Amino acid sequence: LDPGDGSIMIIVATDAPLDARNLHRLCKRAFMGIARTGGFASNGSGDYAIAFSTSPDVRRDYHSQSKTVSMNVLRNEQIDPLFLATVEATEEAIINSMFMAEPMTGWKGRKVEALPIKETLEILKKHGLLEE
Repeated sequence: LDPGDGSIMIIVATDAPLDARNLHRLCKRAFMGIARTGGFASNGSGDYAIAFSTSPDVRRDYHSQSKTVSMNVLRNEQIDPLFLATVEATEEAIINSMFMAEPMTGWKGRKVEALPIKETLEILKKHGLLEE
């Protein structure tokens, strides 16, 4: 029996001025997006998330002679919308990848068929999980 274990690599990119601590917190929220799609971090799962900010406010001048660093970062009280966006974007990316997948042959000739879209949509509608 194939347990269906697999791995997901999640990359969270933002232009919000976040420090390492809050980028780490965004990574934790990405796993909620996996859970929303039915993933539960099984034993064989090797899921990872990394996050980075492109904001100029958090860049460090590597030529600086200063012994200290000062940055303008987003306050914790302002980060909830980013948490929600991370969860929703992760969920959406997983769903999109499933619906856009094509049949493939992988390692040792293992064949995986694409998701049957028409049948999947019918099942989702039948169980009230998809709007008409």
